[in-house]
Amino acid sequence: MSDDNETIRQEAPTRRDYVKYGGAVVGGGLLAGCTGDGGGDSSGDDTSAEETEPEDESYSVTMEPVGEVEFEEPPETWIPYTGDYADMGVALGRADGLEAIGVSARFGAHLYEELPDVSVEKDDLTELYDEGTGKEVFYELDADLHVVDPNFMINRLEWSEDDVEEIRENVAPWFGNTVFTQVYDWHDYRYYSLYEAFEKLSEVFGEEERYEAFQAYHDEVLERVRSRLPDEGPDIAILVPAETPPESYYPYRIGAGTQSKQWRDLEVGDALAENDVVDAQAGGGTIDYETLLDIDPDAIAVRIEGEISDEHFQSNIVDHLEDHDVASDLSAVQDGRVFYAGQTYQGPIIHLFQLEMAARGVYPDEFGDEELFDRQRVADIVNGDA
Repeated sequence: MSDDNETIRQEAPTRRDYVKYGGAVVGGGLLAGCTGDGGGDSSGDDTSAEETEPEDESYSVTMEPVGEVEFEEPPETWIPYTGDYADMGVALGRADGLEAIGVSARFGAHLYEELPDVSVEKDDLTELYDEGTGKEVFYELDADLHVVDPNFMINRLEWSEDDVEEIRENVAPWFGNTVFTQVYDWHDYRYYSLYEAFEKLSEVFGEEERYEAFQAYHDEVLERVRSRLPDEGPDIAILVPAETPPESYYPYRIGAGTQSKQWRDLEVGDALAENDVVDAQAGGGTIDYETLLDIDPDAIAVRIEGEISDEHFQSNIVDHLEDHDVASDLSAVQDGRVFYAGQTYQGPIIHLFQLEMAARGVYPDEFGDEELFDRQRVADIVNGDA
């Protein structure tokens, strides 16, 4: 594979093609998490030729399951599928190169409106999912990098391994690991925490300083929040409505994926796991109010994708529960502890907003409507001013 890669470089020596074909070093290890050697035998190179060639500034970043991906320069245009990686790229100051997203409603870019001089116009992004995701859109966009776990494309979007390899060879490398949940049985390789995945992407873009600034501020915010938590937190149930207004819900456990980071940060109990309710992402079905009444969680966090107004949540969720013959008997409803849980996909920026939101919902007497992080400081990091 190394010899093939050298041939490609000789025939396509532009910056665009260097980025595009750099991922070829992983070869057949793309889906298995194997790491390529990144080059061939150079023992027969001519010394005089080495002296006249420009200095090689290539670099590589390794992440499972894609292995080692090589770059000549940081990619300029990039495509994530899920909002967690989109948010990571924005946090690294790379919003201008963001070209597309899997499902726009699942990318919480509206939260950036609270950050000075930080914005993403979702209407300008190509939506990759339209009753499926075909290869053609990847050819049309012709991005420098696909920030997607290739196994996600195969197991969730029904691509073949040949499809994945075709786009890698003809368009650009894949780089990513499905981190938002840890319930998929096909994900039998290493998982990364939110900040571990964020660090990997920062290495790809050459934005390690922004990553380090976010890491430091995240730790600072989390330490302050945790210092105010009670000795024991409530047991909560995270639910996604199956319809509006809801008569049933998809249950989501507080697992080890990045989608649940704010709940782990707040040290709450998982009412669903304690009652052996199967996670919806692991194949579990919906649960109704009778089942919820048997569980009777201390608090209910309702997750809804997209930009949800307070009025929408109050009228379609809270008021509905309070007026419902069965739901009105839930302790969480009677105690006024039903609150909005935010969205599934979060990178470092969205996580700070959702940590704040969750803290207010779980511990309203302690945090109220208080802002728990400095919007200007986050904006300064994004814009390279911190």
